Amino acid sequence: MKDFFQILKRFVPPYKHKLILSVVFNILHAIFTGVAMLFMIPVLEVLFETTKEVNHLLPWELSKEALQNNLYYYVTLVKYKYGVTVVMPFIGMLMLVATFFKVGFAFLASYQMVGIRNGVVRDIRTKIFNKLMALPLSFYSDERKGDVMARATGDVTEVENSIMSSIDMVLKNPIIILVSIGFMLAISYKLTIFVFIMLPLAGWIIGKTGKSLKTKSRISQSQMGDILGIIEESVGGLRIIKAFNAEKKMTKRFGAKTEDYRKVMNKIRRRYVMAHPLSEFLGTVVMIVLVWYGAILTNSEGSTLKGATFIAYIGIFYQIINPAKAFTTAYFSIQKGLAAMERIDKILLADNKILEQDGAKEVKQFNHSIEYKNVSFGYNDHKVLKNVSLTIEKGKMVALVGQSGSGKTTFVDLLPRFHDIQEGSIAIDGTDIRDIKVHDLRGVMGNVNQEAILFNDTFFNNIAFGVEDATQEQVENAAKVANAHEFIVATENGYDTLVGDRGGKLSGGQRQRISIARAVLKNPDILILDEATSALDTESEKLVQEALENLMSSRTSVVIAHRLSTVRNADLICVFNEGEIVEQGNHNELLAKGGTYSKLHELQVR
Repeated sequence: MKDFFQILKRFVPPYKHKLILSVVFNILHAIFTGVAMLFMIPVLEVLFETTKEVNHLLPWELSKEALQNNLYYYVTLVKYKYGVTVVMPFIGMLMLVATFFKVGFAFLASYQMVGIRNGVVRDIRTKIFNKLMALPLSFYSDERKGDVMARATGDVTEVENSIMSSIDMVLKNPIIILVSIGFMLAISYKLTIFVFIMLPLAGWIIGKTGKSLKTKSRISQSQMGDILGIIEESVGGLRIIKAFNAEKKMTKRFGAKTEDYRKVMNKIRRRYVMAHPLSEFLGTVVMIVLVWYGAILTNSEGSTLKGATFIAYIGIFYQIINPAKAFTTAYFSIQKGLAAMERIDKILLADNKILEQDGAKEVKQFNHSIEYKNVSFGYNDHKVLKNVSLTIEKGKMVALVGQSGSGKTTFVDLLPRFHDIQEGSIAIDGTDIRDIKVHDLRGVMGNVNQEAILFNDTFFNNIAFGVEDATQEQVENAAKVANAHEFIVATENGYDTLVGDRGGKLSGGQRQRISIARAVLKNPDILILDEATSALDTESEKLVQEALENLMSSRTSVVIAHRLSTVRNADLICVFNEGEIVEQGNHNELLAKGGTYSKLHELQVR
């Protein structure tokens, strides 16, 4: 339970006022529960005609003697004045009032817990999403997308259904148990000591039963991540699956995963459903033994424990049974929730290596140059860039060419700090990018990637993405520069038309032109183009290339290209090979050298 309280310590403090109110209401609920049961004693004594006759009042105070004496005084008064038949309704009204306060305070306690539960679940979801947005790209290269989705959805739901739903029981039930035990001690300390011996034994048995539930729950949630991963991959790669007649292969793979999940969930659910019958059986055992021992005490010579009092004692003890059973169910539930929380913490506690220095500088524009100086970078033990140096002057177009895997994309990803360099430095206008605020650094840059990433939203919102308060006129002008305005206005709702999931309603060229329009509207000083035309047909490429030329006009551009024809007019072409820049120069200079660039050019013009 230590881990459970650690979770509460992390997420409940913003709702501590609600928590305090809930505890207070639960205490009052428990007190009136005991009071309502104590009112059974005079009822039973009236029924069994063993009512004590008390003819004098004691001063009112919070003591057993005073309260009991004065209650019996009024019972005696009503009995002699109106008869025995009126005593029962009189005591019944007292029980009714006590019960009203009991259930009223129970409602108020639960009312406060609803706010805590839903607030904490919202906060966890928000923290997960915020952390997913803040984590570097390297985190996602090491994680399965389906598993990340499972943690952000299914595991949070598990926490809500287990830990959050158990907070009320964990806070309320111990209070009910403790207050009830107080009443029980006041009635008979001998019986209560006997209860203290029996209940821990039952708790130990229950604890042993639920010990392995946490481990099995962690396994099941990991397998759910695998299942979501297969679904995500299959839906995203459906075209390839159908093209290669691989439907059976994928369904077999999915079926194997779901069968593994079924087996683990069978074990978990069977152990989980054992909680209620086990606790009920053990509670019955304790009750039978308690009644047997109570009967011995009641019938022993000189005993102060009478029959009516013993029955009331049993009634108060019964108030412990249900909370104890619920506490048992909560214990099993919490074990499942803790396993889910451990997986969530792999996101929440993940190390974000892209840190902002204290006192980082604000940068609003790019003025002079970008300088890579002896930059090295690698993924795990594999070096991708090796001691690379390059200066990019403002207003120049720099093209990066070379074979796939030569380090071009990593080179440009280091500039907006998608990853942090491991050796060397990158400076903008003489300031190391690690000394610049991340938001400002990325604010002076715009990206157009090989895969145009669009959101399931309108044309307007996709183009205005990342630009606050963009006007209709600004968005339309950006679309015109990107050669996208004509096909947008031809759609059913114009700029308010939805583009579909990932822009699925558009062709590749149209998606790319929307992506370019987004960069045009941002109007960045530095433009990064990552093979923006490589996946397009000739006609689309022409339109996109024209849009790119409009976009790059008077801007500093870093362009990754496989088609050398698209960068022949670049001010500087850098040829990458195995993480190093092996050649630099313009198109004609590099052809004249007869080196790597010349060979690549020959291969493409044949």
